[in-house]
Amino acid sequence: MEHHEQPALAAPAAPHAPFSTAELTALRRSLTTGRLAMTRRSLLRAGGALAAVVGGSAALSACGIAPAGRTDAALTVDHSTAEKRLNFSNWTEYMDVSDDGRRHPTLDAFQRRTGISVTYTEDINDNDEFFGKIQAQLANGQDTGRDLIVLTDWMCARMISLGWIQPLDADRLPHARANLAAQFRNPTWDPGRKHSYVWQSIPAIIAYNAKATGGRSVDSISQLLEDPQLKGRVGFLSEMRDTVGLTLLDMGKRPEDVTADDYDAALARLQKGVDTKQIRRFTGNDYTNDLDKGDLAACVAWAGDVVQLQSDNPDIRYAVPKAGYMTSTDNLMVPNKARHKGNAERLIDYYYEPKVAARLAAYINYACPVDGVRAELARIDRELAENPLILPDEEMTARSHSFRALNPQENRVFNQKFSDLTGA
Repeated sequence: MEHHEQPALAAPAAPHAPFSTAELTALRRSLTTGRLAMTRRSLLRAGGALAAVVGGSAALSACGIAPAGRTDAALTVDHSTAEKRLNFSNWTEYMDVSDDGRRHPTLDAFQRRTGISVTYTEDINDNDEFFGKIQAQLANGQDTGRDLIVLTDWMCARMISLGWIQPLDADRLPHARANLAAQFRNPTWDPGRKHSYVWQSIPAIIAYNAKATGGRSVDSISQLLEDPQLKGRVGFLSEMRDTVGLTLLDMGKRPEDVTADDYDAALARLQKGVDTKQIRRFTGNDYTNDLDKGDLAACVAWAGDVVQLQSDNPDIRYAVPKAGYMTSTDNLMVPNKARHKGNAERLIDYYYEPKVAARLAAYINYACPVDGVRAELARIDRELAENPLILPDEEMTARSHSFRALNPQENRVFNQKFSDLTGA
């Protein structure tokens, strides 16, 4: 895998247009109830972030920011040798925290080992919101002030296609190259992982409350949409790619190859569930309370939430549909003009050391993308090490699917239709 080769420049990508009504609606939903908006450890202050992106979008249009275009990453000067520091932007509650809540133990250990000072900022609340925050600087070939960022795969695809992400140096990533799990090695949007490495994987599966279902298992999207005993007590996620992707799989379609007709067919099936009141509502992380209480008998859920819920409620169960489940990834990338690319690559590689990856997985409970972690995680918590939601086995991995990258027009159309379905 030759990560260090410079990719050939493609034709200039189309400018990123201002957010459509559907995209702003999706953003509001994501900020207030979306993945990582609410965890059992914290509640985001979503209002300010939403105001920033809506205001920022308007400001970009009003100020006549130059259209998005490619910049030459090769012209970026790396100051890592002279400047032993690094600016790292991540999502809220996406890093291990000490018992007193004041430190990040794995980051502290990296700083002690390398002498590189890390300024760690939890300023990513939503992919589109963060894109709006740094778009103008990247479009104009300017430093964003960040050396390392974490974004979800579909947004990574957009930024790489715009030429705004630096290729990584494979020689500086020995642990990452050796230990990245096979299923993540060659995404269509970044072949060979030349620009990105996985921070965490996010499986979307089925969860149910055994007490609320009378002890019956729930293991398919068909059951969620058609079982009369679940009527009015079913939840689907407000994240389009997870809900539609799982529905497509249940219909025998591959989300990796979704067409407009496939998409419309999946929405029609979900619409029937809405019309018959089989579906109670579309949710973000706020499904956790309803599932815990039994107000929702079953729902589409994120694996990290299920792991945390099960630690408190023995009635919470999960199923990986035989038709397959959806997996998205949050990924580490170095934006163009970042001053400390070499330092960022050292940090990426550090988190692919099994002992470090195990400490992170033990705290945040998402699916770990690092091979060789099981023994290290077992030393911390044997139960977590045996949980396939955190360390998927071969059988589960074989059923993983991802939604294909959409072009800007498809993204607007698909989001608008999904917004109409959910009533957002």
